[in-house]
Amino acid sequence: MQFHRKNYSGEELISLYKNLLLPRMIEEKMLVLLRQGKISKWFSGIGQEAISTGVTMALQPDEWIMPLHRNLGVFTTRKMPLNKLFKQWQGSKDGYSKGRERSFHFGSKEHHICGMISHLGPQMAIADGVALAYKLSGSDKVAVAFTGDGGTSEGDFHEALNVAGVWDLPVIFVIENNGYGLSTPVSEQYRCFSLVEKARGYGMEGIQIDGNNILEVYDTIRGVKDYCIHNQKPYLVECMTFRMRGHEEASGTKYVPAHLFDLWQQKDPIKNYEDYLLQQEVLTELTIMDIRNECREYIESELHTGYDSTPVIADTEEELEDIYAWPEKKPVYFQETPGNTHPEKRFIDGIKEGLYQSMQQHDNLILMGQDIAEYGGAFKITEGLVEKFGKERVRNTPICESAIVGAALGLSMEGYKAMMEMQFADFVTVGFNQVINNLAKIHYRWGQNADVVIRMPTGGGVGAGPFHSQSNEAWFVHTPGLKVVYPSTPIDAKGLLIAAINDPNPVLFFEHKALYRSISGPVPEAYFEIEIGKARLVQTGGDLSIITYGAGVHWATQYAKDHPKLAVYILDLRTLLPLDYSAIKAAAQATGKVLLLHEDTLTGGIGGEIAAWIGEHCFEFLDAPVIRCASLDTPIPFNIELEKNFMAYSRLHECVEKLMNY
Repeated sequence: MQFHRKNYSGEELISLYKNLLLPRMIEEKMLVLLRQGKISKWFSGIGQEAISTGVTMALQPDEWIMPLHRNLGVFTTRKMPLNKLFKQWQGSKDGYSKGRERSFHFGSKEHHICGMISHLGPQMAIADGVALAYKLSGSDKVAVAFTGDGGTSEGDFHEALNVAGVWDLPVIFVIENNGYGLSTPVSEQYRCFSLVEKARGYGMEGIQIDGNNILEVYDTIRGVKDYCIHNQKPYLVECMTFRMRGHEEASGTKYVPAHLFDLWQQKDPIKNYEDYLLQQEVLTELTIMDIRNECREYIESELHTGYDSTPVIADTEEELEDIYAWPEKKPVYFQETPGNTHPEKRFIDGIKEGLYQSMQQHDNLILMGQDIAEYGGAFKITEGLVEKFGKERVRNTPICESAIVGAALGLSMEGYKAMMEMQFADFVTVGFNQVINNLAKIHYRWGQNADVVIRMPTGGGVGAGPFHSQSNEAWFVHTPGLKVVYPSTPIDAKGLLIAAINDPNPVLFFEHKALYRSISGPVPEAYFEIEIGKARLVQTGGDLSIITYGAGVHWATQYAKDHPKLAVYILDLRTLLPLDYSAIKAAAQATGKVLLLHEDTLTGGIGGEIAAWIGEHCFEFLDAPVIRCASLDTPIPFNIELEKNFMAYSRLHECVEKLMNY
């Protein structure tokens, strides 16, 4: 192993040594505690310390890092107190995630470290978003994301590198190639000679280095960082290394040939650097002993403090409270003034106006999506915005939904607001992991909000078939941490979209495509919000209550007009998560007969959840069982006649008759 001192002072070399040694000594102690049952799980980075330490030392403290579970050196080099880290590893309340996360699945905004999720790849797209924020603000900074050799096989790796290349983002992707993805050797993971070869395909530079050489890592990342900032370009760094323990301790290392351990023992990053510093007379055996004793004393002292942690007592109210971030400013909601008239506008115009006024209101709001710039989006909702606000803020994206959702989260971490247009709600499936596991959980996990809106053109009635017409809102209603909004009128489309953009939480904003140009109504020209989580009473009546949303509101309203002898109470939910339970209860009380109407398929639709809630909380008000009217449990077909038969409205009269005749 060749070390090149260059012009580094003895003080710098010793600082590198101390930061390199500390995570190793902590890990050795943690392995003892693991055997003693004092921590529950451990992912060892022994043998890989030079990468996380060298990378982190080459950065400024306020540059975001996206580490994985073998990067203890990132946390220690960022001076996170060991006592609090230890509390985190024990699952204590006063760790970094209030006992809600394990080992290294947590982050800290104070230390500019973004907590990983187990799916590995999504970390890289978050780095794209942070780097975009740096680029937009003119900051001389880079974002850094770690991945392993196994993670490079994931689609998120491709998407993140592609977006970084296309958008010229100052981001460094670091591959820790330790030869194995759990037990699978690299020979069974990829066929290129080296992973750094992939860089060229994304239009970026790359380099392969010795990941066990602390000076090579440190010097390379410093140079790469300067390159990324000066040229506003991404860079791929492949660090060759080896892990001396199992994927995690329980998995062992039997799958690794014994001779490899002998080979890599000779490449130990700490022993070799220590020997070099002795040769250079930067350190002596005595000073090394002093440094090790100092580390040992620090570890024991911090662990003593770390053990002093009160037992976790579950507080249900606090758990529920921490699902969402709360806005700093109290919203000002729309209030109708008697006698006031507003211009008639289409549903699509309400959305357009909400977006336009939000862009005026928030100069840190970034719009992203396929074809949304000059083309104006698939439904022309963003048409004209690029001319008003520029391509920096109205951004066309490659076809990579996962990376763009991740980038939206990264923007939020740097204080930006992000709106992503999912070209069709159906396409969210390829960004599902980011939505469900990153956006939804991040505030609960470590207090980082996700100020992200995803617009979801949804629904049938337009003859677009199974992949452009499905209703998938129920997937997200099941996910704590998200908000799910589904307007049915132009005024709600505008007011709820503005509210969603102002909300510091991730909001999925469903827009029924068939309503875009078919529905009109009065829309105030002012900038206003309609409260998320509050249903709207469409009309009163004493015979039966229809609880619905989206296109269902118009089906119910038309049905009531067509059957004037029937007094129908209609409730438009508007928000599906969180639900307005007080309004649902009022609807059940009003008539004693409740019909739940939605375009989504019957099984697993939100109607089942509401029906269960009514049965549990409103049973004494009911004069009949709650009836659900939903679409067939099939994919939505293309042929118009088949689609009509599929849709819930084709069974509405039958369901009403059944309820009224009970």
